[in-house]
Amino acid sequence: MIGIQTKDRLPSIKLVDDATTQQYCCVMPLPLLQSVKGAPFRVLPPGIHSASMTEVETRFAFNPVRQRLFAGFQRVVQALLIAGCQSIYLDGGFVSDSPSPKDFDGCWDPAGVDLGKLDPVLLDYANDRAAQKQKYGGEMFIATFIEAGCGKTFLDFFQVERHTGAQKGIILISAGIAQVTP
Repeated sequence: MIGIQTKDRLPSIKLVDDATTQQYCCVMPLPLLQSVKGAPFRVLPPGIHSASMTEVETRFAFNPVRQRLFAGFQRVVQALLIAGCQSIYLDGGFVSDSPSPKDFDGCWDPAGVDLGKLDPVLLDYANDRAAQKQKYGGEMFIATFIEAGCGKTFLDFFQVERHTGAQKGIILISAGIAQVTP
């Protein structure tokens, strides 16, 4: 364990183990997908896993269907970065070992986003998000909004495997490591 002792009026510091310290000081490689009993495809283990766009492409864009979806995700990430978004989360069948996911799903943190610079399509939820699917090939929600069916924020909703209710992981693309080129 790593820790710092404190004197009387100084704030206390939480103790963290070596693995947690490693996670906070650098981007860890994406973990291997894992099986969940009752789920049709393997998924990321529970948690929010940071990755660069290059790592997402290398891991998940392994066939023509997935390459097309990744290209759409790159476009949506670029649009969100232009608007000042700092945290973008990727989920759905794309973040599994499904050979042919139909789309990608995700959400984004609205903190610091300039709505005047945001692509209005990303706020269009009409017709089952048809405009988002048409333009980007996937669906993106505001992370802090509530998913009507379960009452959880989209950030929490996307961390539940939909067939089993088991916890699963999602990917975080941070603005500082996004590495997206227009």
